[in-house]
Amino acid sequence: MKARDKKRLQNFRENLKTLRKERGLSQRSLSYLCDVDYSKISKLESDEDTNLNLTTLFELAKGLGVHPKELIDYDLDFVGRKK
Repeated sequence: MKARDKKRLQNFRENLKTLRKERGLSQRSLSYLCDVDYSKISKLESDEDTNLNLTTLFELAKGLGVHPKELIDYDLDFVGRKK
């Protein structure tokens, strides 16, 4: 995995953990609110090599009661890329 992708996933992990804790949810209680196993939530929050798919993003957002954008709302390095 490229360094930029690891950084993007790290930002996602931080957002996920913050939003979950702000709502007073454990990983297991969040898993009850969405169709994502708590072990997957644990890996997403802690394991640098765990990747994220779109369906999981949508389910986590549903469980947290936020728009998916809230989980990936951070500065991305897309601007100014050369083709």
